[in-house]
Amino acid sequence: MTFELEPRLRARERILEEIRHMLIERLRVARHPDEIDPDTPLFGSGLGLDSLDAVELLVCLDADFGVKLPDDVLGRAGMRTVNSLVDLVLAKRESDAAVGG
Repeated sequence: MTFELEPRLRARERILEEIRHMLIERLRVARHPDEIDPDTPLFGSGLGLDSLDAVELLVCLDADFGVKLPDDVLGRAGMRTVNSLVDLVLAKRESDAAVGG
């Protein structure tokens, strides 16, 4: 593993764990953290979230991670899987770091 890739992978793993716990604790997903595959769809046959859960998820992403999704196709695509949520949080943190430093 390259020197630059290792911190990014660790950050990704930390965010994945935070999102898994958020889904379990705040959206009442009845699974253990390790049972939530990062490629699992959030809605439908995946974790089974519905439209009310989508609203709660938006509130959680904003409150916990400062991520605001646009109300368009790109915003909806960002909420497809657990991994897509991780990508959104990483992008937000990288954007904040670029602006702040």
